[in-house]
Amino acid sequence: MTFEIPETMKAMMLTAYDHLELREVPVPKPGPGEVLCRIKSVAICGSDPKMIHGGYAFTNWPPYYPFIMGHEWAGQVVALGEGVEDFQVGDRVAGEAHHGCGHCENCKNGHYTVCLNYGKDGLNSKLDTGHRHYGFYWQGANAEYNVYKTGALCKIADNVSYDVASMCDTAGVAMHGVLQAGVTPGGTSVVFGPGPIGLCAMMECKALGSGRVIMIGRGAKLEKARELGADVCIDFTKEDVVARVLELTNGIGADEVMECSGADDSPYKACQMVRKAGHVALIANYHDPANLALPMNTVVFNEVQLHGSKANPGVSKMVLDFFASGKINGEALVSHTFPLEDYEKAVDIFEHKKDNSVKVVINP
Repeated sequence: MTFEIPETMKAMMLTAYDHLELREVPVPKPGPGEVLCRIKSVAICGSDPKMIHGGYAFTNWPPYYPFIMGHEWAGQVVALGEGVEDFQVGDRVAGEAHHGCGHCENCKNGHYTVCLNYGKDGLNSKLDTGHRHYGFYWQGANAEYNVYKTGALCKIADNVSYDVASMCDTAGVAMHGVLQAGVTPGGTSVVFGPGPIGLCAMMECKALGSGRVIMIGRGAKLEKARELGADVCIDFTKEDVVARVLELTNGIGADEVMECSGADDSPYKACQMVRKAGHVALIANYHDPANLALPMNTVVFNEVQLHGSKANPGVSKMVLDFFASGKINGEALVSHTFPLEDYEKAVDIFEHKKDNSVKVVINP
């Protein structure tokens, strides 16, 4: 199988904070250990609008202008770089945002999303000891083509669409947190925040054997959680969520709590509603982390196990299998699709939660 690859492509470029331009740019060429992919679908992440507005300036994202964002994607391999043997032209693949250096202690232990060489490109090293953070620190997928290290790719089953597979990162972020906390077979799991990550976490908890999953949220997204199988839905605008969870668990508390909302008071509440020696996974990003409060005496006296969870290391195959088997209902999460030309409209709908949007996907 061969593909005719053009010299140039369309790409949505961030040229300054709050300024996007659709440009014609050269198609990149794959180097050793890399493949060129035709981008079929790119899901918009909550971090994308924040990056557009300059909310990650302290992290040096983006590192330069103009910059191609986009890190939740799926597509097809159309060309191979030198030495590539694990993928073939024509393979359908989903990508991860992170590709670690592979040489530091964290990478060796599987923690490549917290690679010790983050921010180093490694291009002048014979071992290529750099870290790729696609769409943040390295060119991303808001284009017709992009080049990726093969270690950042996972093959897609034939029955999983590109739109659904583009949520491999979304479902993977949820899965990493769920696995960090663990799921108690037959127990009670609580998920804060019925956004895309929270909905995935809820379905993953059920698939991994939780006896009862409680979702905390409000409005249309809480109803979406009910539709997708949440056993109990608590509207935090109408009930004391801690009291309600303790009531449902006979005063013992939940076995594990997944905090996916990003609300500043949710980590505090999560620690109050989890059982003694229970687990709390913090999967979200927070608006004002310096002023985030935790009930530290409760954490200490109850031996609450807190888990910070970053990105999706080592879980892509698992979540893609869950999409293929229907354990994660990916089709129900894709609420809107747009061509690349309508990227700004798509971001507006996603960011401002218009039209009951859940996951908004771009098709370059």
